[in-house]
Amino acid sequence: MLDRTDPAHCTVCCCTLVNKVLMVLFMVLLVLAILFGNLVTLAVVVGTKDFHTPQGYLKASLAVADLAVGIFVVPLSVYAEVYLMVTDSAPEWTSYNSQVVSFHPCNVIGPIFAGCTLVSISTIFLLTVERSIAVLMPLHKDSVITRKRTTTLIVLSWAGSFFLAVSPMLFSSEIALEYNSCSRMCNYALGVVGEFPSQAWNILLLFPVFDFTLLCGTVVINIVSLSSIRQHSKRRNHLAGSEVQRKTNPSFSDIKAAKTIGTLTVAFTASFTPIAVFVVGNVLGNKWCNFSFFAFWILASNSCWNVIIYSVRDQKFRLSAHKLFQRQNPTKT
Repeated sequence: MLDRTDPAHCTVCCCTLVNKVLMVLFMVLLVLAILFGNLVTLAVVVGTKDFHTPQGYLKASLAVADLAVGIFVVPLSVYAEVYLMVTDSAPEWTSYNSQVVSFHPCNVIGPIFAGCTLVSISTIFLLTVERSIAVLMPLHKDSVITRKRTTTLIVLSWAGSFFLAVSPMLFSSEIALEYNSCSRMCNYALGVVGEFPSQAWNILLLFPVFDFTLLCGTVVINIVSLSSIRQHSKRRNHLAGSEVQRKTNPSFSDIKAAKTIGTLTVAFTASFTPIAVFVVGNVLGNKWCNFSFFAFWILASNSCWNVIIYSVRDQKFRLSAHKLFQRQNPTKT
């Protein structure tokens, strides 16, 4: 969101050759972690019948969004930084924004990153709603949460997220995309130098407003669900489980899944908050060059956290991944 890319910024990530090498190494490892983790998630969801559920569909949608970050977004940064290290000059397209040249790589990569971020938070919100219904209304969850409805919501989530991602270019001629020398990523930026237009100001704030609205809703729903789980645990400890009690209370797997989604929400909130702070600060005129690098890459690294959270919190996921691995690599006798 900074103004036009300056020729170079000496940031904490790239002031010395050692820092540049470490930065590129981090980017490459991040790509590998994102690809491996989300391919494992997709393999488990697609290859295990127990995950052919509304919750499984939502996890697959989240994995696809994260996978796109590892396939498109981070590799472009790796290419730009390796090119700079090898030739001692940045690629020519990094010196211009998308309004100056007929085609700019950031015209594609910028909306992909923004769109996938919006898909992630909207999917986490849908996962939270799905788990809250399973916890609060266990007798009605199968009739309320269907695969058809979930698929429709996933399609709407992707369509709405990417429409919002391209809206800055659609509704304001002052906003362009550029490869920013501070964040080392494709960012939205002012296409012309001058006073910040109020229309562009409002459009750029759509991202943090949308995300924090969904995040706040997700947190509230998680609190309600976890409170219900806590009350259920107390009743289970004090009352003998009758047949009615067992039918009207959420299952153990639903409770575990709700806690896992709660952990996902905390992780995404922690990774997105620095970006929201940066966007608001940048709109108010602050550059925060070093902070922008950490903010954007903390958000990008969130794309490899989900499989770690599933592996730690979800026993069914761990067992399914183990079975798939054994199936692909049978022990020789």
